Amino acid sequence: MSTPAPAASRRGKEWLDSWNPEDEASWNKGLAWRTLWITTFALTLAFSTWFLASALAPILTNLGFDLSKEQLYWLTAMPGLAGGTLRLVWMVLPPLMGTRKLVTLTTALLLLPLLGWAQAVGNPDTPYWWLLFLAALAGIGGGAFSGFMPSTSYFFPRSKQGTALGLQAGIGNFGVSLVQFLTPLVVGVSVIGASQIFVDKAKGVEKEVWYQNAALVYVPFVVIAAILAWTMLKSVPVTANIRQQLDIFGNADTWYMTMLYIMTFGTFAGLSAQFGLLLKNLYGAGNPDIVEGAAPGGALLIEGYTLPVVASIVFLGPLVGAGARVVFSPLTDRFGGAPWTMVSGIGIIASIVYTIPFLTPDLSSAEALTSDRDHFVWGMLAIFLFAGIGNASTFKQMPMIFERRQAGGVIGWTAAIAAYGPFFFGVGLTIFAPQVFFGIGIAFAVVCLIINWVRYARPGAPKKC
Repeated sequence: MSTPAPAASRRGKEWLDSWNPEDEASWNKGLAWRTLWITTFALTLAFSTWFLASALAPILTNLGFDLSKEQLYWLTAMPGLAGGTLRLVWMVLPPLMGTRKLVTLTTALLLLPLLGWAQAVGNPDTPYWWLLFLAALAGIGGGAFSGFMPSTSYFFPRSKQGTALGLQAGIGNFGVSLVQFLTPLVVGVSVIGASQIFVDKAKGVEKEVWYQNAALVYVPFVVIAAILAWTMLKSVPVTANIRQQLDIFGNADTWYMTMLYIMTFGTFAGLSAQFGLLLKNLYGAGNPDIVEGAAPGGALLIEGYTLPVVASIVFLGPLVGAGARVVFSPLTDRFGGAPWTMVSGIGIIASIVYTIPFLTPDLSSAEALTSDRDHFVWGMLAIFLFAGIGNASTFKQMPMIFERRQAGGVIGWTAAIAAYGPFFFGVGLTIFAPQVFFGIGIAFAVVCLIINWVRYARPGAPKKC
């Protein structure tokens, strides 16, 4: 991990002369933790930007946008497609750019989708292709993960990487919950720009809102994060060109860990993007069997049933998943990652099995419909919980399986592929019925459990971790 001083000095003052976190005597803990917290702050904003479309999509039709259910699913899927693709780029940048430039420039780029959405959401005549482009541009926030996480891993010894990476990823994941939680709170306040009229036909309600605030609220914090990154971060002299970084693909464990991280983070990201639309389409105004269009104001077909306030519920899923990642990360340092990945996979399977019956609402009565909705929400929260546990455990496994530079590359690669979760979930729910799609998830998780047990978790496993 060390680089001769002359080589480092030629790259500028931001580059450290040498760095070996495994040497307790020389390890600069203050710099490591400062890097973690600044990068985590920026990563949280990146995740909020990445999932902004998922917070806005469920209400666009209420603001006068003429969009079909399929178009809305695609709108929430596009950030996943773009984020996963951009992560393939960002994963090779840490050794090339260094932490300081990478975090600063990536954070500054978040201003593009934020300002774009702030302008577009106020005009119902905004063409659909432009909305798709803005959703893709938000993928910059997703790409950040594959650059920030490997870069941060360089600063910590292996014994502390489970905790450090778990804290960064977990707190960063809170950005998904943050955007879902903050959006309904800030849109009721007039700050900048013209207002919109939010129409809820089911309740016969119209109210004045400012949905540009959902994007603009992050702008000053993004500027602050970029300034902090530029003025306070350093870069570790880990160097490798793109060709050298491709050696991870000759290692079978790269592909095994990719599958495991798809099971965990792919599920977390996919459900984070689609939870609001699923809830609305199954149990709310998106379900034509629940809303009676001929009645005045769009009265509910089932008397006594209360339409759930989507925004007040969906933020809980990402919150639970992110919280689990933070809480369980120190436990993975203590007990190893593979055992907790087993817990994660078994829990995901059990939670999906529990949830599947409630993907078909019981319309026989208001009580039955409300009960099914509540069971559906609890089932989804359980999936988020176990996915969050797996997010922590897999990130403990990778630094233990691979040497430092390769571990950074594998973290970036697996994160890139798993980031396609919102895309695959959006497309999958467009092509398949929810029950079928969730069933496919069970089959995939079973395969992942077998891989994890045979390769990493069982006594005498080849790469026990």
